[in-house]
Amino acid sequence: MTATPATLRAPLVVEFPFTRSLGPVQAAFLTGLRERTVLGVRTEGGQVLVPPVEYDPETAAELRELVEVDATGTVTTWAWNPDPRPGQPLDTPFAWVLVRLDGADTALLHALDAPGPEHVRTGMRVRVRWAAERTGAITDIACFEPYDSERDAAPARPHDGLFDEPVTGIVAAARLDYTYSPGRAQTDYLHALAEHKTVGERCPSCSKVYVPPRGACPTCGVATTEPVEVGPRGTVTTFCIVNIKAKNLDIEVPYVYAHIALDGAGLALHGRIGGIPYDQVRMGLRVEPVWSEDGRYPDHYRPTGEPDADYDTYKELL
Repeated sequence: MTATPATLRAPLVVEFPFTRSLGPVQAAFLTGLRERTVLGVRTEGGQVLVPPVEYDPETAAELRELVEVDATGTVTTWAWNPDPRPGQPLDTPFAWVLVRLDGADTALLHALDAPGPEHVRTGMRVRVRWAAERTGAITDIACFEPYDSERDAAPARPHDGLFDEPVTGIVAAARLDYTYSPGRAQTDYLHALAEHKTVGERCPSCSKVYVPPRGACPTCGVATTEPVEVGPRGTVTTFCIVNIKAKNLDIEVPYVYAHIALDGAGLALHGRIGGIPYDQVRMGLRVEPVWSEDGRYPDHYRPTGEPDADYDTYKELL
């Protein structure tokens, strides 16, 4: 009997910086945090929203009336985090809490530094613990900490939102960590690559060969199980020139990524083009794989030296 290949699993991280400019309300809020001042915004109905928003969530009216609230508040709900992840506010177990600051009508989400879940409760009083170094970001609030006091009944105070050197933009790191399992069809595809073979699957209805295989035909909605070896050579159908250096990719820019229709495949896959100046890559260029050092996958594709393919042979694969 043929042994069933082990199911493939691998950790995967998707990470990129997210840059955005700030309007007058968000700019005042984050600059205020840098100055140890918490600002909210008053709605047409008189509610004070913290964190502030630029438009009334009920009427959609533009909001500009800034007010200052206290750095003390009350926990409205919470959840214990026993295993903090990288980049979270604290590196020891803590509680995620929604805190309604004194003077505010809505709650702010942040971390509460507490020795254990038995020390956290809805209704407990807390205060802001300010970060030692503040730059105009939500992390200027290092966390909340328990605070033995009564609620301050004083209303929010008007604030002009004016500070020296206001914050006008932020860069936030977006990151997603998860474990990826490719499933039966792509597991077979990856095992075949390790043998320097490119194997797709044919749809029993439309006969299109999918590479990489997906386990089902997205057009016909039926399962695909018939393996079909394609390539290894193929044709560049379209391409783009990359001028931004990718993290962890030791390649000088500019370089080319292309859609490549392998011979016998029913759609194009993408791959990097090497072995040719970037400005000489063209539609119809015939290419072949150059395998990675460990031989498990094509590192890039290079020209075969064959004449370019006629447009009619790949126009349906663009």
